[in-house]
Parts: sequence; C-alpha cells; structure tokens
Amino acid sequence: MIHRLLARCLLGGLCLLAGPAPAQSAPPAAWLLQPAAVFDGQALHPGWAVLVEGSRIKAVGPAAQLSAPAGAQVLPLPGLTLLPGLIEGHSHLLLHPYNETSWDDQVLRESQALRVARATEHARRTLQAGFTTARDLGTEGADYADVGLKQAIEQGIIPGPRLLIATRALVATGCYGPKLSPEVAVPQGAQEVSGVDEIIRAVREQVGRGADVVKVYADYRLSAGGPAVPTFSQDELSVLVATARGLGRPVVAHASTPEGMRRATLAGVETIEHGDQGTAEVFRLMKQRGVALCPTVAAGDAILQYRGWRKGQDAEPERISQKKASVAAAHKAGVSLVVGGDVGVFPHGDNVRELELLVREYGLTPLEVLRGATSGNARLLHLPDRGQVQPGLLADLVAVPGDPTQDVGALRRVQWVMKGGVVIKGLRD
Repeated sequence: MIHRLLARCLLGGLCLLAGPAPAQSAPPAAWLLQPAAVFDGQALHPGWAVLVEGSRIKAVGPAAQLSAPAGAQVLPLPGLTLLPGLIEGHSHLLLHPYNETSWDDQVLRESQALRVARATEHARRTLQAGFTTARDLGTEGADYADVGLKQAIEQGIIPGPRLLIATRALVATGCYGPKLSPEVAVPQGAQEVSGVDEIIRAVREQVGRGADVVKVYADYRLSAGGPAVPTFSQDELSVLVATARGLGRPVVAHASTPEGMRRATLAGVETIEHGDQGTAEVFRLMKQRGVALCPTVAAGDAILQYRGWRKGQDAEPERISQKKASVAAAHKAGVSLVVGGDVGVFPHGDNVRELELLVREYGLTPLEVLRGATSGNARLLHLPDRGQVQPGLLADLVAVPGDPTQDVGALRRVQWVMKGGVVIKGLRD
C-alpha cells in the first residue's frame, strides 16, 4: 500500500513539473479547396473549387464564385484534380497475397489475431491509396472479425475506409475449402448450409451479427483444379435472397458458370462477382433483371502470374481470353459494372490495378472506370451520401496529379486524401 502511495505521489509530482499537457489544435471548421480541376463523379470541371464544412461538402463551383468563411483553411492544390473518394467494390481485408501465403494456409494456420493485425494495416493502406469506402466480401475463415474491424474504423481507433461487410459468406455443404483428405474435417472459409431451413437460419445469424450484405457462392469447384458447378438449387437461392431482403440486406453472388449466374440472377441477387464464363444470353438476363457484374479482372491476372505465367512473354492463358470475352459481352449487353478487384488476392493499397487493367486490357475508357469507381459504385451499392462532389454529400475527397479522365495511371499517384472532412494524407506525407 505504501509503495502504491509513493508511486502516485511521484507520478503526480512529475506531472506538476511537466506542466499541463499542450492543447491539441482543433481541425478547421471549414476548408476551401482550390485544385486545378474537379471531377464531380461524372465530368471534369477545370477551375472549380470545393468548400467543405464539418464532414460534408458545402459548395462546389467555379473558384471565383466561392469564398472562404471566417476561420476556414484555404488549401491550394495546384496541378491536382480533386475527385470523390474511390470506392473499392470487392475486397478481402483479412486476406493477403497468395504468393506470400496460400489461401489454405491463411485459413488453417494463421491465427485470427494475426489476421486482424494484418487487416488493420491493409485498411490503412487502402485509405492511403484514395479508397475511402470498401465493400469487403467475406472474412474467409476469420468468422466475424470484419465486424470488429469496421467498428474500430468507425470509432477512430484505426484508420481505414468506410466498410460494407459480408461476414462469413454462405456456401453449400461440402463445396468449399480448405479440403484435405476425406477423413479429415477442417475449418471452412465460409459458413456451410444445406436446405432452406439452414439457409434461413444462417442468413438471419449473419445479418444479426453485423453483415451489411449477404454473400453466397452460387457455384464452386468440387475439387482442386476441377470445373466449377452450380451448388445451390434455384429454390434455395430464392429463399436466401428473400430472407435477406426481408431483413433489408442485398445479396451478392460469387458465380462464374452460366448456370450459376442464371440461377443467382433469377433469385434476385444484386451483383454477380467474377462471371468468368458469362455468355451473351446470361448477360441479357442480367440486364433485364438489373443485376450488375463485378468482373474482378485483377485477381485472375495475379493468380496466373503466381502460378508461373510470365505476362508479356508467354502466350495469353485461356482463362484471361475467356475473361476478356465475358467482360466484352457484359459491356455489349449494357450490364452495369461494379469496379472491384478482389484485392487481398493481390496487395492492399494496389487497388488501382483493377482500374488500370480494365482500361489497358479490357477496352474501357479512363472516364468509364473513373465514373464506375466513384458515382457508379455509389449508386450500385446503395451509398447515396458519397461518390460525387456535390453539396450535402460526405467530404470524402482525393487529389491526384493531371487528368484522371484521360490517364488512369494518375489514380496511382494519390497526393492528398480527406475522409469526412478530416485530412488523412497531406501533401507532404
């Protein structure tokens, strides 16, 4: 007891000697941002400025028409284009590249504590790269760790993008992995279900524990290296979507086969992830039903390189040729594209790789992918408070050099990031 009292007295004396803690300066109540141009989510406007008050955009327009209110910080951004914070449409913050550690070993051998520690750094890198929102589609064996990760970001404990999370995701019993010998039961990378009763229970459980979106694997490989096959019946998928919809949650479907895509579309999912083998017929159906495609071209590209494909030297793999044909067919059918790379397969912070590939190898224009990664993703993911530079929307803003509507590579050179009116990355960082 005496030792405790002495320690307290000593600590108190040191505090008195040190004096009061210096007061931290409050962030400006308003910012007047003066870039060379503003991309508002649809078009480029040279000579525009943006006024931010608190966490929201107050005004946008020609710089001569905007003035800084008292106490505002005026920030010139010469040579830079200001645009909405980018939105990552398909990520896995609890995964890291498979050429570092295989997916099986991440699920089976890495502790959840280690995976969360990695994910904390992944979230920081994502935000620093200018992606202020991310749809994270499954923890891949880390249970509900994304719920805590999202809460830590929201509470300001760690830096990261605003998250939409899918928690565990749903797979048909026996259809996912990891797979060892038939006699060995191992933890799976998603929640296994069979039949409508289990599906209803699992959807309710995941939503109840924090899922913003429900993810289902509508098809998958039954064995390593084998072809993907549909794994849920039409009735099962329809019940799954109806249950989620009744709870106010959209459903997204991992699907690469035409039949898996068809069943998921008829069930009423909102997006198809991957769509590797998509046909003109199934894309016409998706267009009719208002179902979007998230093609995730960067993931397959990375995996094939991990397996030995020397890009630029070897012949183009059939998987890449097939993916290009699928994206072209979707584009021709008028299917909306969610821009998302399945990042986690490749490094977090390198999210722009998806946008670059879509422009340089899949025939989209820089303007198309820029709209897609901002206002397009905001619309398709039901995020009306972001994705554009407009009064009243969240002040999630990014500045890059040059003109990203003409040069997609500009998005890789993020100079400045603001999230909710707070500067995350300054010009000297």
